[in-house]
Amino acid sequence: MIKLEYIWIDGTEPTAQLRSKTKIVKEFDRSVSGPSGCPIWGFDGSSTNQAPGDNSDCVLKPVKLYESPLENLYSYLVLCEVWNTDDTPHETNHRFVLEELSSEHRDDDAWVGFEQEYTLYKNGNPLGWEDGEPAPQGDYYCGRNIGENIAREHMDACIKADIHIVGINSEVMLGQWEYQIGAGDTLIMSDDLWVARWLLEKITARYGLTVSLNPKPVAGDWNGAGAHTNFSTKAMREDGGDMVIHEAIKNLEYKHDEHIKVYGYGNEKRLTGLHETCPITEFRWGVSDRGASIRVPWQVSKDGNGYLEDRRPSANCDPYRVCHKLIETICGE
Repeated sequence: MIKLEYIWIDGTEPTAQLRSKTKIVKEFDRSVSGPSGCPIWGFDGSSTNQAPGDNSDCVLKPVKLYESPLENLYSYLVLCEVWNTDDTPHETNHRFVLEELSSEHRDDDAWVGFEQEYTLYKNGNPLGWEDGEPAPQGDYYCGRNIGENIAREHMDACIKADIHIVGINSEVMLGQWEYQIGAGDTLIMSDDLWVARWLLEKITARYGLTVSLNPKPVAGDWNGAGAHTNFSTKAMREDGGDMVIHEAIKNLEYKHDEHIKVYGYGNEKRLTGLHETCPITEFRWGVSDRGASIRVPWQVSKDGNGYLEDRRPSANCDPYRVCHKLIETICGE
């Protein structure tokens, strides 16, 4: 008997959440079938903010398969798209929209990498804050933080699931951590980030903790939580790519307000101009400038090619929508 954990993104507003349900099957050959071997399934969309009660059926179409690192053998995670019963993509299915746009710009060979920050919580407070506000930030970043056992267990789980995780580190606020996904194909990396988020939710629950992607988990003189997005095209990665990067930055400045609208709810509380951010109403770029909207790493400036870092997306952003907007702005006419 084989367990297939179907995972999908719901219609909760203003920030979508992950849902899952498990199907038991008798026969399944991943090496032959991949996700196509998983049967199409359904769910009650009226309970996930995706359908009215009088027409509540929604369809789950498997698109990506991962071996489950949290179960014994014969258990898989099945990432799904949500479709309507008339075989059209659901309005919350931003993955399908990204896939269509990526296909149109296949020659640009866009790559993306995500730096996902998150905050661990215990009993309604950030981890380590149970007895009140801790010492000011300063020693926590890549130093004396709390929750390393969770971060490392999550890292190991991602590796076992063949998620493209490339690193972790403790962050500036006590109880705050980061993991990095990518860089590679925008659709694949976005899939991996969603499943990595799901795994972290499950792992923290085992310890009686929760994980928050709130872009400003604690008001005051504390860093927020972002999902810094490293983006490049084939032309950016080749000789003379720095000129392509500069042209892309001009386009991003022109479309700044459009990007902010899809970069995550509550981002205005994080993008204040303090704590390694640029004010949400401004656009600025710079080499090695972590207070800019767009940072060009020093190595990229030195080499004359590489990628740019968009520091505006919040921790709770939808990576499909972020990638779609970047491709639309940078690769469009």
